[in-house]
Amino acid sequence: MSFPAIMVLLVAITGLIWLVDRFWLAPKRKVNDNEPAIVEYAKSFFPILLLVLVIRSFIAEPFRIPSESMLPTLHVGDFILVNKFSYGVRLPVINTKILDTGSPERGDVMVFRYPKQPEIDYIKRVIGLPGDKVGYFNKTLYINGQEVKTEVVDKPVEMLGIIAPRVQLKHEFLDAEPHEIFLDPQRQSMEGEVTVPEGHYFVMGDNRDNSNDSRVWGTVPEENLVGKAFFVWMSWDWDQGGLVWSRVGSSIN
Repeated sequence: MSFPAIMVLLVAITGLIWLVDRFWLAPKRKVNDNEPAIVEYAKSFFPILLLVLVIRSFIAEPFRIPSESMLPTLHVGDFILVNKFSYGVRLPVINTKILDTGSPERGDVMVFRYPKQPEIDYIKRVIGLPGDKVGYFNKTLYINGQEVKTEVVDKPVEMLGIIAPRVQLKHEFLDAEPHEIFLDPQRQSMEGEVTVPEGHYFVMGDNRDNSNDSRVWGTVPEENLVGKAFFVWMSWDWDQGGLVWSRVGSSIN
């Protein structure tokens, strides 16, 4: 059972116990009688559980980065916050949109439910919007026939604290503000061109030669969107001695 489902179930159970006591059991209790322990626990935990459910479902939700696919933007062990109302307010568990508050924009770092296994959350960068023609050839990205501008960043590349001389670091200009990507000249990339269907999004990892993304399994349907990643609130790396202070509090570009 997913965490949202567990939270909804706990809120329902504690809320039901509180309601039953409030309107049925409490009026029958004598003045000096103590509340049953289960009622005390339910009344104590219900508002806390409800507040956590509302925040996680409609405002912001924490996620942990499990893989290297978004290097150098996001590192393994980063704990991030995701804006849950960027792409519409959705009911927990059933994920039905009840309020349209916006859509993904090209360049967003987006969390979504993996189309092949919806119980798993993925995080990638939005490359193609509905109707776009996205091509990737010779490690070069094309959108609607136009090559996406990149610039080589002339500095040593570090991956998880290790200098990686063969990996190339570039600035990519999907919009006005660039973001960094990794390219590995010694690894072959999956190439091809696709037109993004209506209601879908084409996504890629910033670690272009080490990412399981839309080049492999296709586009992300709108109903699978979770939210926009915007903030690293903690980063933990055992190889670096634990807490990585330099990443704490950084925004996600």
